[in-house]
Amino acid sequence: MAQSVLLTGAAGRVGQAILGGLADDHEWRLMDRDPPTDDQPGEFVIGDITDEETVREAMEGIDVVVHLAGDPRPEAPWDSVLTNNIDGTQTVFEAAADAGVEKVAFASSNHAVGAYETDERTPEMYRSDDDYLLDGSELARPGNLYGVSKAAGESLGRYYHDEYGLSVVCVRIGNLTKGHPPIDYERGQAMWLSYRDCAHLFDRCIQADYGYEIVYGISDNDRKYYSIDRAREVLGYEPRDNSAEHADDDSV
Repeated sequence: MAQSVLLTGAAGRVGQAILGGLADDHEWRLMDRDPPTDDQPGEFVIGDITDEETVREAMEGIDVVVHLAGDPRPEAPWDSVLTNNIDGTQTVFEAAADAGVEKVAFASSNHAVGAYETDERTPEMYRSDDDYLLDGSELARPGNLYGVSKAAGESLGRYYHDEYGLSVVCVRIGNLTKGHPPIDYERGQAMWLSYRDCAHLFDRCIQADYGYEIVYGISDNDRKYYSIDRAREVLGYEPRDNSAEHADDDSV
């Protein structure tokens, strides 16, 4: 069923992957700091998520928010992640609650749990038979300030679910690349998320029924450190891609 969706950070890589697969499937209101450079579906709002008035106006008549906007740099300094990733995310959640939005899908990151990946578990932790997989039930353990901001966003989602009844799913996105997994980068291959699996996963975030969830956003790779069982069970996620299928590809 088509939903009215506000997509923040629409011009970014994740946003373009989502729109590339779902442009015709929902009624889109796209929000980004910069105007679009090409044709985009639906309505486009030029604005910053730290601008409360703009966010509240963009939220009117919306069923679901897919919140991607923020500073995506793993090395981003504290002043930027505080303003863009934490304050901005709180502004989005608050406006969504006040507007009566049903669901918010929050783009978290593998960086929220990056410090679990110790030297002792690399690269052996990518074995296909390894039964020690992070599944979303573990505490956040960020490895940088960007990861701290994503952990904070997950906590904000928990608060707005408990306090205001918002349905919230936090997607700890892996390594999103188009066409094929990262080249000569085993960790990236283990946490690869293809563009079409990304679009499908967020479509399930838009359509499924849930309370508060943390799931991992990766394809169904043979080698993985993150479990996608919860995404399958709660969201109905059915990924179609696997980084192992590109192992013999000369371009990878």
